[in-house]
Amino acid sequence: MAIEHERIARKPLRLWPGVAAAVLLVLLRFVLPVIFPGTAMLAVLGALAAAVLIVVWWVFFSQAPWSERVAAVVLMIAGLFATSRIVHESIRGGMMGMMLPIYGFPILSLALAAWAVASRRLAAGPQRATMVGTILLACAVWTLLRTDGITGDGGSQLAWRWTPTPEERLLAQAREKPLDSARGGAAAPAPVRAAAETPGKPGPAEPGLEPPPTLALAAADSPGKRVPAPSGDEKAARSADPPNVEWPGFRGPDRDGSIPGVRIETDWSKSPPVELWRRAIGPGWSSFAVRGDLLYTQEQRGEDEIVACYRVSTGEPVWRHRDAARFWESNGGPGPRGTPTLGNGRVYTFGATGILNALDAATGSVVWSRNAASDTGVEIPGWGFSSSPLVVGDVVVVATSGVLAAYDRSTGDSRWVSKAAGGGSYSSPHLATIDGVTQILLMAGGGVRSVAPADGTLLWEHQWPGAPIVQPALVADGGVLISTAGAAGALGTRRLAVAHGPAGWKVEERWTSNRLKPYFNDFVVHKGHAYGFDGFILASMDLADGARKWKGGRYGHGQLVLLPDQDLLLVVSEDGELALVAATPDRFTELARVPAIEGKTWNHPVLVGNVLLVRNGEEMAAFRLAPAGR
Repeated sequence: MAIEHERIARKPLRLWPGVAAAVLLVLLRFVLPVIFPGTAMLAVLGALAAAVLIVVWWVFFSQAPWSERVAAVVLMIAGLFATSRIVHESIRGGMMGMMLPIYGFPILSLALAAWAVASRRLAAGPQRATMVGTILLACAVWTLLRTDGITGDGGSQLAWRWTPTPEERLLAQAREKPLDSARGGAAAPAPVRAAAETPGKPGPAEPGLEPPPTLALAAADSPGKRVPAPSGDEKAARSADPPNVEWPGFRGPDRDGSIPGVRIETDWSKSPPVELWRRAIGPGWSSFAVRGDLLYTQEQRGEDEIVACYRVSTGEPVWRHRDAARFWESNGGPGPRGTPTLGNGRVYTFGATGILNALDAATGSVVWSRNAASDTGVEIPGWGFSSSPLVVGDVVVVATSGVLAAYDRSTGDSRWVSKAAGGGSYSSPHLATIDGVTQILLMAGGGVRSVAPADGTLLWEHQWPGAPIVQPALVADGGVLISTAGAAGALGTRRLAVAHGPAGWKVEERWTSNRLKPYFNDFVVHKGHAYGFDGFILASMDLADGARKWKGGRYGHGQLVLLPDQDLLLVVSEDGELALVAATPDRFTELARVPAIEGKTWNHPVLVGNVLLVRNGEEMAAFRLAPAGR
């Protein structure tokens, strides 16, 4: 009788506002991204707003006893706080430490609304007990998960906590096949000579793989030395790769993503890309440097940051150099961000923690090593050091966030360090010649700066505060295109007019446009237009006034290169698809599209001859593209 009397005395819950808010939350959080790809961040923010509505309903309009209203809110806050102590570190540190509240609060609110509907006929005691259980269960779910990073539009890549990551699977396989030509420790501020790091002898080779004498470098650099005869399969693969083609580093010889002199078949229904090989690789956002039959890239394997050399023709490893360093952050994941640079028989690499190496390109043995972070006094930025080394004359230059550091390319001795530009930067130093003056451009937190390669003297600068990631681009008349980003993503593109006269350098803003907003996806310039990613959609912009010419094609936050002889863009989507798009301003035209690799793909593609190299944080692959007209 007492229980029946209590049920009658309690006011029934006013459910419909909470149910309506819960339905809105489900639609925004789970349905919207499916119907409209690229709206993950909007979905997250919308779900937060709907979660607030649910809490407002519960506290002010649900007609529940005030003790239960307050208890539910307090329990939700306490549950999230307690859960934050035991969740996986990737969730605890994700989204600048706000991932659990941002993702967990909507789920808790949704659970509260679901509980209110399901328990409406229960007596007070069981109803309160099930409320506590529901909230605690909704919190406990997060202890079972981890995140493998975020997508370009801010969506989290959730996985079960106990499942192995791609890196862990790779390490489990790699234990059976050690291959190390050189091992480094944490780099010291002073140069470390090869004799100090390694006796100059390559390490043990993989079973079935000859030690690291280099086929391609012998062919390209040592006249009179014959290359060992390859196998039949290797002959077929190598026939597509001109042995002297060179891709010296990040985005090609001029760091502009342009590949002149190459024409490929665009009808992939008749002549699709042919896969030459595919292999697992350690995580990292490095691209490739290529010379002859050797490619160079950077990756992470456990506690070691790796510089690795593989064969272009077969994908087989040649040598690996290891540094005892590991960078990891929740959003981008583990691994180096920069791309190797080739020069004078060496490969120069810059790791995510600041280690700058000069390695023998043939064997991987250490020539010298520095810690550029220590040399410049710059702390590791949130996403890690992302600069790719730039070789200019007799110096190699890296950007430690907004500070440039130059070293003698032969000895590793410090040449100069620029003054801090203010703010962070994930862009790389960019060689340019403007009005006949060779200079190095760097996009930094305060804008763009130009310095002299010889001594780092400031030539000119232009202020545009932000957090730049992509490279600047040069325009035919001496102009410079720059882009920057803010906390919410890319801000837009700006064209500068830069000239040198008797009174010194003069820099003027021609226009600023939000019609092309590259975030961390580099753009290309072709025939008076820029082509790149406006968010997750490809776009074309007129360089005369910054007006958008077209926008189309959803490729996520991918990367692209330009084949100017064909007015053609070769696009690698964030999901690992390959696409051909016409680089013409009249309209968006996709010519072909095929799948290539699995996983989130932010790495820049490389095309040498008619061999396309692509990779991400899980695998890399090579494809032969049919030449045009065959």
